[in-house]
Amino acid sequence: MKFQTRQLEPAGMQLAPMIDIVFLLLIFFIVTWQFSRSETEMKISVPSSQEGADPKRVLGEIIVNVRVTGEVVVEGQVMSQAQLKQKLSAIAKQHQNQPVRLRGDAKCEYQTIVEVIDTCQKAGIWNISFATQRPKQE
Repeated sequence: MKFQTRQLEPAGMQLAPMIDIVFLLLIFFIVTWQFSRSETEMKISVPSSQEGADPKRVLGEIIVNVRVTGEVVVEGQVMSQAQLKQKLSAIAKQHQNQPVRLRGDAKCEYQTIVEVIDTCQKAGIWNISFATQRPKQE
């Protein structure tokens, strides 16, 4: 008796699951890019500095924006000093050495910046950096 042996055809690559994964990754990156963009307000013109470091963001960094009018904005919400302290205190309890980037407008009052720094320190946050930009070359 002779048995017939069948040769199996090589399995083809399934494209549908791979396309699904690519689209999911694309959506993920677009959404996270939008969130990071909304944290840095476009209405703020930070001061210029010759020796400013590259604006590399630290993972989990909180961005505090101070407008020309003195309004403090965090995550798109205008906050008072008391609300800012409450928010930062809750975060500082969860994460030690929480980084905060202070983006103060170049034309806002210095007193407002000092008040924000004081609020950060009262909330238990000491890792504060200041956003600057390089001077425009003419």
